[in-house]
Amino acid sequence: MQLTRFTDYSLRVLIYLAAHPARLATIPEVAAAHRISQNHLMKVVHQLGLQGFIATQRGKGGGMRLARPPEEIRLGDVVRAMEENMALAECFDLGTQGCALLPGCGLKGVLLEARANFLATLDRYTLADIARPAAS
Repeated sequence: MQLTRFTDYSLRVLIYLAAHPARLATIPEVAAAHRISQNHLMKVVHQLGLQGFIATQRGKGGGMRLARPPEEIRLGDVVRAMEENMALAECFDLGTQGCALLPGCGLKGVLLEARANFLATLDRYTLADIARPAAS
């Protein structure tokens, strides 16, 4: 399973914010810290806000911060919210799949189990488990 760049950047933003809890962070600041395009990061931040993971403040002196304590943000929830498509193979999408092995193939069941275990592992951890305070 490979996470999209969008989800990777989402996790980076959340980790950054957890490491800097005492102040608002800005998109240019996070983009520079992680060498990420500001334009791409704006989309990530917008979606994190819509999903309730971060709170944003517009205008001069604005920025973003976590919307709730890092102990309350489960990594599995972030991945589920940010990944558009968690289909591991073509057979997951009955509308577009054309696999000649179906319906006799057992791979889909194995992949479903693997995905469930992947997410179950992420559900055991919170942002607090992976974020480290920023060096002063």
